[in-house]
Amino acid sequence: MSPDQYCQDKAAASGSSFYYAFRLLPGEKRAAITAFYAFCREVDDVVDEVTDPALARSKLAYWRREIDALYEGKPQHPVTQAIQRHIAPMQLPSGAFHTVIDGMQQDLEKNRYLNFPELQRYCYQAAGVVGEVSARIFGMRQINNPQTLEYARLLGESLQLINIIRDVGEDARRGRIYLPSDELTQFGVSAADLLHAKSTPEFHSLMQFQYDRAAATYAKALATLPREDKSAQKSGLAMAAIYRTLLDEIRRDGFRVLEHRVALTPIRKLWIACKTAAFA
Repeated sequence: MSPDQYCQDKAAASGSSFYYAFRLLPGEKRAAITAFYAFCREVDDVVDEVTDPALARSKLAYWRREIDALYEGKPQHPVTQAIQRHIAPMQLPSGAFHTVIDGMQQDLEKNRYLNFPELQRYCYQAAGVVGEVSARIFGMRQINNPQTLEYARLLGESLQLINIIRDVGEDARRGRIYLPSDELTQFGVSAADLLHAKSTPEFHSLMQFQYDRAAATYAKALATLPREDKSAQKSGLAMAAIYRTLLDEIRRDGFRVLEHRVALTPIRKLWIACKTAAFA
Protein backbone atom coordinates (compact mmCIF):
# COMPACT_ATOMS: atom_id res chain seq x y z
CA MET A 1 0.00 0.00 0.00
CA SER A 2 1.35 3.43 -0.94
CA PRO A 3 1.64 6.22 1.68
CA ASP A 4 -1.08 8.20 -0.12
CA GLN A 5 -3.44 5.21 -0.07
CA TYR A 6 -2.75 4.65 3.62
CA CYS A 7 -3.76 8.27 4.33
CA GLN A 8 -6.82 8.00 2.10
CA ASP A 9 -8.00 4.91 3.97
CA LYS A 10 -7.36 6.59 7.33
CA ALA A 11 -9.38 9.65 6.35
CA ALA A 12 -12.24 7.67 4.83
CA ALA A 13 -12.55 5.40 7.86
CA SER A 14 -13.12 8.37 10.17
CA GLY A 15 -16.39 9.43 8.51
CA SER A 16 -15.49 12.99 9.48
CA SER A 17 -16.90 16.16 7.96
CA PHE A 18 -13.33 16.93 6.88
CA TYR A 19 -13.40 13.99 4.48
CA TYR A 20 -16.44 15.32 2.61
CA ALA A 21 -14.85 18.75 2.24
CA PHE A 22 -11.61 17.24 0.87
CA ARG A 23 -13.46 15.73 -2.06
CA LEU A 24 -13.85 19.21 -3.55
CA LEU A 25 -10.09 19.74 -3.97
CA PRO A 26 -7.89 19.08 -7.02
CA GLY A 27 -5.26 16.31 -6.95
CA GLU A 28 -2.19 17.54 -5.03
CA LYS A 29 -4.14 19.71 -2.63
CA ARG A 30 -6.47 16.82 -1.88
CA ALA A 31 -3.48 14.54 -1.31
CA ALA A 32 -1.83 17.09 0.99
CA ILE A 33 -4.87 17.77 3.16
CA THR A 34 -5.67 14.06 3.35
CA ALA A 35 -2.13 13.32 4.55
CA PHE A 36 -2.29 16.13 7.12
CA TYR A 37 -5.67 14.95 8.33
CA ALA A 38 -4.34 11.39 8.61
CA PHE A 39 -1.56 12.75 10.84
CA CYS A 40 -4.16 14.49 13.04
CA ARG A 41 -6.14 11.27 13.27
CA GLU A 42 -3.06 9.25 14.19
CA VAL A 43 -2.16 11.45 17.14
CA ASP A 44 -5.78 11.90 18.21
CA ASP A 45 -6.27 8.13 18.23
CA VAL A 46 -3.38 7.83 20.67
CA VAL A 47 -5.37 9.81 23.23
CA ASP A 48 -8.77 8.27 22.48
CA GLU A 49 -7.79 4.61 22.07
CA VAL A 50 -4.71 4.00 24.26
CA THR A 51 -5.87 3.39 27.82
CA ASP A 52 -2.42 3.24 29.43
CA PRO A 53 -1.25 6.88 29.94
CA ALA A 54 2.43 5.90 29.93
CA LEU A 55 2.04 4.09 26.60
CA ALA A 56 0.09 7.05 25.17
CA ARG A 57 2.89 9.44 26.16
CA SER A 58 5.42 7.11 24.57
CA LYS A 59 3.44 7.04 21.33
CA LEU A 60 3.20 10.85 21.23
CA ALA A 61 6.96 11.02 21.83
CA TYR A 62 7.35 8.72 18.81
CA TRP A 63 5.33 11.16 16.69
CA ARG A 64 7.49 14.08 17.84
CA ARG A 65 10.56 12.18 16.69
CA GLU A 66 8.86 11.27 13.43
CA ILE A 67 8.06 14.93 12.68
CA ASP A 68 11.68 15.82 13.34
CA ALA A 69 12.71 13.00 10.99
CA LEU A 70 10.27 14.31 8.37
CA TYR A 71 11.89 17.74 8.37
CA GLU A 72 15.33 16.11 8.20
CA GLY A 73 14.19 14.30 5.05
CA LYS A 74 14.02 10.86 6.69
CA PRO A 75 10.35 10.04 7.36
CA GLN A 76 9.56 6.43 8.27
CA HIS A 77 5.79 6.34 8.78
CA PRO A 78 3.42 6.22 5.75
CA VAL A 79 1.74 9.45 6.93
CA THR A 80 4.94 11.46 7.13
CA GLN A 81 6.14 9.93 3.88
CA ALA A 82 2.93 11.19 2.25
CA ILE A 83 3.36 14.66 3.78
CA GLN A 84 7.00 15.05 2.75
CA ARG A 85 6.53 16.26 -0.83
CA HIS A 86 4.02 18.93 0.22
CA ILE A 87 6.16 20.70 2.83
CA ALA A 88 8.15 23.01 0.55
CA PRO A 89 5.53 23.99 -2.05
CA MET A 90 2.87 24.65 0.60
CA GLN A 91 5.26 26.08 3.22
CA LEU A 92 4.08 23.82 6.03
CA PRO A 93 5.95 24.71 9.25
CA SER A 94 7.27 21.96 11.51
CA GLY A 95 6.10 23.87 14.57
CA ALA A 96 2.48 23.41 13.52
CA PHE A 97 2.79 19.62 13.69
CA HIS A 98 4.39 19.83 17.12
CA THR A 99 1.61 22.16 18.28
CA VAL A 100 -1.01 19.57 17.28
CA ILE A 101 0.89 17.00 19.35
CA ASP A 102 0.98 19.52 22.23
CA GLY A 103 -2.82 19.57 22.16
CA MET A 104 -3.00 15.80 22.33
CA GLN A 105 -0.45 15.82 25.17
CA GLN A 106 -2.66 18.25 27.04
CA ASP A 107 -5.56 15.80 26.77
CA LEU A 108 -3.39 13.28 28.60
CA GLU A 109 -2.38 15.73 31.33
CA LYS A 110 -5.50 17.83 31.85
CA ASN A 111 -9.23 17.05 32.08
CA ARG A 112 -10.58 20.34 33.48
CA TYR A 113 -10.32 23.99 32.37
CA LEU A 114 -10.65 26.83 34.85
CA ASN A 115 -11.80 29.55 32.44
CA PHE A 116 -12.28 30.35 28.77
CA PRO A 117 -8.80 31.83 28.12
CA GLU A 118 -7.34 28.53 29.32
CA LEU A 119 -9.71 26.58 27.07
CA GLN A 120 -8.96 28.91 24.19
CA ARG A 121 -5.26 28.06 24.37
CA TYR A 122 -6.17 24.39 24.12
CA CYS A 123 -8.50 25.12 21.18
CA TYR A 124 -5.59 26.67 19.29
CA GLN A 125 -3.44 23.59 19.82
CA ALA A 126 -6.24 21.17 18.95
CA ALA A 127 -7.87 23.04 16.07
CA GLY A 128 -6.69 26.62 15.43
CA VAL A 129 -3.30 25.50 14.17
CA VAL A 130 -5.03 22.80 12.10
CA GLY A 131 -7.02 25.58 10.46
CA GLU A 132 -3.84 27.51 9.69
CA VAL A 133 -2.13 24.52 8.06
CA SER A 134 -5.29 23.71 6.11
CA ALA A 135 -5.48 27.29 4.82
CA ARG A 136 -1.90 27.03 3.57
CA ILE A 137 -2.77 23.83 1.73
CA PHE A 138 -5.98 25.22 0.24
CA GLY A 139 -4.06 28.24 -1.03
CA MET A 140 -3.89 32.02 -0.70
CA ARG A 141 -3.31 34.74 -3.27
CA GLN A 142 -0.66 36.26 -1.00
CA ILE A 143 1.62 33.71 0.67
CA ASN A 144 1.19 33.70 4.46
CA ASN A 145 -1.56 36.32 4.28
CA PRO A 146 -2.02 37.16 8.00
CA GLN A 147 -5.72 37.93 7.53
CA THR A 148 -6.41 34.56 5.91
CA LEU A 149 -4.41 32.78 8.60
CA GLU A 150 -6.40 34.64 11.27
CA TYR A 151 -9.63 33.55 9.56
CA ALA A 152 -8.36 29.97 9.62
CA ARG A 153 -7.39 30.16 13.30
CA LEU A 154 -10.79 31.55 14.27
CA LEU A 155 -12.57 28.98 12.13
CA GLY A 156 -10.62 26.16 13.74
CA GLU A 157 -11.46 27.53 17.18
CA SER A 158 -15.15 27.74 16.36
CA LEU A 159 -15.22 24.15 15.08
CA GLN A 160 -13.50 22.96 18.24
CA LEU A 161 -16.08 24.80 20.36
CA ILE A 162 -18.82 23.03 18.38
CA ASN A 163 -17.06 19.71 18.98
CA ILE A 164 -16.98 20.43 22.70
CA ILE A 165 -20.72 21.17 22.73
CA ARG A 166 -21.53 18.03 20.74
CA ASP A 167 -19.36 15.78 22.91
CA VAL A 168 -20.22 17.06 26.42
CA GLY A 169 -21.82 13.77 27.44
CA GLU A 170 -19.30 11.51 25.71
CA ASP A 171 -16.36 13.45 27.17
CA ALA A 172 -17.88 13.38 30.67
CA ARG A 173 -18.15 9.60 30.47
CA ARG A 174 -14.41 9.59 29.81
CA GLY A 175 -13.82 11.82 32.82
CA ARG A 176 -13.14 14.95 30.75
CA ILE A 177 -14.93 18.28 31.12
CA TYR A 178 -13.95 20.96 28.63
CA LEU A 179 -16.62 23.48 29.64
CA PRO A 180 -14.81 26.09 31.79
CA SER A 181 -15.25 25.58 35.54
CA ASP A 182 -16.05 29.23 36.20
CA GLU A 183 -18.88 29.07 33.64
CA LEU A 184 -20.30 25.94 35.27
CA THR A 185 -20.38 27.89 38.54
CA GLN A 186 -21.86 30.96 36.84
CA PHE A 187 -24.81 28.94 35.51
CA GLY A 188 -25.27 26.75 38.58
CA VAL A 189 -24.16 23.50 36.96
CA SER A 190 -21.87 21.12 38.83
CA ALA A 191 -19.29 18.73 37.44
CA ALA A 192 -21.36 15.96 39.00
CA ASP A 193 -24.36 17.04 36.88
CA LEU A 194 -22.30 16.37 33.75
CA LEU A 195 -20.73 13.18 35.01
CA HIS A 196 -24.18 11.81 35.91
CA ALA A 197 -25.92 13.15 32.76
CA LYS A 198 -28.23 15.37 34.79
CA SER A 199 -29.91 17.72 32.34
CA THR A 200 -31.44 20.74 34.07
CA PRO A 201 -32.77 24.17 33.06
CA GLU A 202 -29.46 25.55 34.29
CA PHE A 203 -27.58 23.18 32.00
CA HIS A 204 -29.75 24.29 29.06
CA SER A 205 -28.87 27.93 29.79
CA LEU A 206 -25.18 27.03 29.99
CA MET A 207 -25.35 25.30 26.63
CA GLN A 208 -27.16 28.25 25.05
CA PHE A 209 -24.25 30.39 26.23
CA GLN A 210 -21.78 27.95 24.64
CA TYR A 211 -23.86 27.95 21.44
CA ASP A 212 -23.83 31.75 21.25
CA ARG A 213 -20.05 31.92 21.68
CA ALA A 214 -19.37 29.22 19.08
CA ALA A 215 -21.74 30.92 16.61
CA ALA A 216 -20.14 34.32 17.22
CA THR A 217 -16.63 32.92 16.71
CA TYR A 218 -17.78 31.23 13.51
CA ALA A 219 -19.30 34.48 12.21
CA LYS A 220 -16.15 36.43 13.08
CA ALA A 221 -14.03 33.90 11.20
CA LEU A 222 -16.10 34.23 8.02
CA ALA A 223 -16.05 38.01 8.28
CA THR A 224 -12.24 37.93 8.50
CA LEU A 225 -11.65 35.91 5.32
CA PRO A 226 -10.41 38.20 2.50
CA ARG A 227 -12.64 38.17 -0.55
CA GLU A 228 -9.76 37.26 -2.85
CA ASP A 229 -9.13 34.00 -0.97
CA LYS A 230 -12.74 32.88 -0.66
CA SER A 231 -12.67 30.63 -3.72
CA ALA A 232 -9.37 28.97 -2.75
CA GLN A 233 -10.68 28.33 0.77
CA LYS A 234 -13.96 26.78 -0.38
CA SER A 235 -13.14 23.36 1.11
CA GLY A 236 -12.67 24.93 4.52
CA LEU A 237 -15.91 26.87 4.07
CA ALA A 238 -17.71 23.66 3.09
CA MET A 239 -16.46 21.91 6.20
CA ALA A 240 -17.44 24.92 8.29
CA ALA A 241 -20.96 24.88 6.85
CA ILE A 242 -21.35 21.24 7.90
CA TYR A 243 -20.32 22.11 11.44
CA ARG A 244 -22.58 25.17 11.52
CA THR A 245 -25.52 22.99 10.51
CA LEU A 246 -24.58 20.52 13.22
CA LEU A 247 -24.54 23.32 15.81
CA ASP A 248 -28.07 24.31 14.86
CA GLU A 249 -29.20 20.68 14.97
CA ILE A 250 -27.90 20.44 18.53
CA ARG A 251 -29.92 23.47 19.54
CA ARG A 252 -33.03 22.18 17.74
CA ASP A 253 -32.59 18.93 19.68
CA GLY A 254 -32.82 20.91 22.92
CA PHE A 255 -29.13 20.57 23.84
CA ARG A 256 -29.67 16.93 24.86
CA VAL A 257 -25.96 16.31 24.47
CA LEU A 258 -25.73 14.52 27.82
CA GLU A 259 -28.10 11.86 26.46
CA HIS A 260 -26.78 11.25 22.97
CA ARG A 261 -24.43 12.48 20.27
CA VAL A 262 -26.08 14.50 17.51
CA ALA A 263 -24.74 13.74 14.03
CA LEU A 264 -25.53 14.51 10.39
CA THR A 265 -25.93 11.73 7.84
CA PRO A 266 -23.15 11.26 5.25
CA ILE A 267 -25.45 12.24 2.40
CA ARG A 268 -26.44 15.45 4.17
CA LYS A 269 -22.79 16.32 4.81
CA LEU A 270 -21.98 15.80 1.14
CA TRP A 271 -24.96 17.90 0.05
CA ILE A 272 -23.97 20.78 2.36
CA ALA A 273 -20.35 20.61 1.18
CA CYS A 274 -21.29 20.68 -2.50
CA LYS A 275 -23.85 23.45 -2.04
CA THR A 276 -21.40 25.62 -0.11
CA ALA A 277 -18.58 25.10 -2.61
CA ALA A 278 -20.86 26.02 -5.51
CA PHE A 279 -21.40 29.49 -4.07
CA ALA A 280 -17.87 30.10 -2.75
